[in-house]
Amino acid sequence: MALGFLPVLLLSCLIEAKLRDFYTFKVVNSRGRLVSLEKYRGSVSLVVNVASECGFTEEHYTDLQQLQRDFGPYHFNVLAFPCNQFGQQEPGSDKEIDNFVRQVYGASFPIFSKIAVVGTGANNAFKYLAEASGKEPDWNFWKYLIDVDGKVVGSWGPRVSVKEIRPQIADMVRKLIIKRKEEL
Repeated sequence: MALGFLPVLLLSCLIEAKLRDFYTFKVVNSRGRLVSLEKYRGSVSLVVNVASECGFTEEHYTDLQQLQRDFGPYHFNVLAFPCNQFGQQEPGSDKEIDNFVRQVYGASFPIFSKIAVVGTGANNAFKYLAEASGKEPDWNFWKYLIDVDGKVVGSWGPRVSVKEIRPQIADMVRKLIIKRKEEL
């Protein structure tokens, strides 16, 4: 009888694993509202843990905004998650962070509430990203590239510039545009 239960349990686990992807999570935005990441399904997303007082801040925010400006109209989103775990370089409140990024860098991409990205208190969406990619953030500006189905297709640390991964993002967006045109 126990052996009959095992295939059902395995099938249940396989179904659950298949249904789980980045876009199945809910997070809180910088204004305190719960947001379903499902709204980004069908788009390419670059998920980044950000910090306002890091040596990587200026280059990354400038390049992230350029990506959003160039590809945003074509079903692409930068999704920024402030984090204060690395060097205490994101000390502000959600409102202060949002104001800073929008005023200084002209950010037009979504900025979410400050979260933990590693450890026991890590946000579930970031736990998923680390698990799916096999790479856990070890500093600010860790980047995860997410496809239209919510699957992780790449991850890079802060020493890899946004400009270096731009060609891969451009290729994914280009393929998405072609697919959408074919569906018309």
